[in-house]
Amino acid sequence: MPRKKTIPEEEHSAVQESVPVEVVVPEKAATPEESPLRQFFSLNFNELDRDLKEDERAEWNAIYASFRSRSALSGKIIGVDRFSNDYGNGNIEDVFCAIVIPHRVRIVIPATEMWMDDAPPDFVFRGMVGARIEFVITQVEREAGFAIASRREAMRNRRYYFSHRRELSREGAMAKCQVLSVGPRRCTVECNGYDLNVTQRDLSYTAISDLRTVYHPGDELDCVVKHYDAEAAKLEISVKETKSNPYDGAIFRHPVGSRRQAVISGKYGGGVFCNLPDGTVCMCNYSHHFSDADFRIGDIVILLVQRYDDEKKQMYGKILSKW
Repeated sequence: MPRKKTIPEEEHSAVQESVPVEVVVPEKAATPEESPLRQFFSLNFNELDRDLKEDERAEWNAIYASFRSRSALSGKIIGVDRFSNDYGNGNIEDVFCAIVIPHRVRIVIPATEMWMDDAPPDFVFRGMVGARIEFVITQVEREAGFAIASRREAMRNRRYYFSHRRELSREGAMAKCQVLSVGPRRCTVECNGYDLNVTQRDLSYTAISDLRTVYHPGDELDCVVKHYDAEAAKLEISVKETKSNPYDGAIFRHPVGSRRQAVISGKYGGGVFCNLPDGTVCMCNYSHHFSDADFRIGDIVILLVQRYDDEKKQMYGKILSKW
C-alpha cells in the first residue's frame, strides 16, 4: 500500500460516509486464460451491443478503444464508493473507488489506481466529488455493464508527453490545472500529470480566509510553470502569477496617510489581513483602544495606510474603526 502523508484532516472537506456495496477486485490474480485481454476478445460484441441506442453504442465504443489502445478518457467524479473485498481467508479489505459515469456506463477507479506518487489521506480522495479527471480503461465487464479504469496510467502518459515538450515545461510557460479537492487552507490540483498541494499563497495575491468559498472540485485554473525537474518528477506552478500583482502601483492609489475602507480577511500572529477593493492586502494592527475580540473576519473597517515594504511587496496600516 502507498505510504500516506500526515496532513491534518481539517485541511480538506469530506463527503458523507459510503457503505459497502460489492466486490470489485478479483479474489486472486487472473490466469492467462482469464486475463482481461482474453476476456475482452472472447466477447460477442454483435450480440451484446445489438440493442444499444446510438449514444450508448458511442459510449461503449469509446470504452473499448481506451481498453485496446490505452488512450485516455475523461469524466467527472460523481461519487466515491466503498467496496468490500473478501479474499476467502477471513481477510476483508475495504477499498475506496471513484465513480465516473460519462453517460450510462459506470466506470470504477480504485484508490490504488488514482495516484502516481504518495497517496493522500482517504478524506482527500472522498472530497474529490465534482473533480474532472482522465483515466484509462483496464478491464471491461461488458456483461455486467461496467468497466474498471486507472487514473494513474493516464497521469503517467501525461507526464511523458509533458516532459518531451520543451514549450510546455519551460519556466514561465502557461498551463492549465484542474482542482481536485479543496480545504480551508490548501487545494489539491492536477497539472500535466502531477498532483500538487497548493496554498493560498500560490493561488491569490488577495488573502482568502477559507479557500472553499472561492475554489471547488472541477474548476479549471490558469497557471504558470515556475520550475520543472523531469528526473526528480517535480513540478512547481503558480496560479496567482497569471494575473497582475495589486501591490504594483498601490502607493499611488493609496498614499501613506490616506484612509481606506477594507474587509478583514484573516488574522495571524496578532496581525490582521485587510483586503482593499482593488485586491491590495494591508497588514494591520489595531488602534490602542481596540482589542482583537472587537473584530471578526468579514468585518468592514476603516484603516490608515502607514508604510510600504517594496522588498516584501507588503502594505502596512492601522485599523481605526469599524465601518
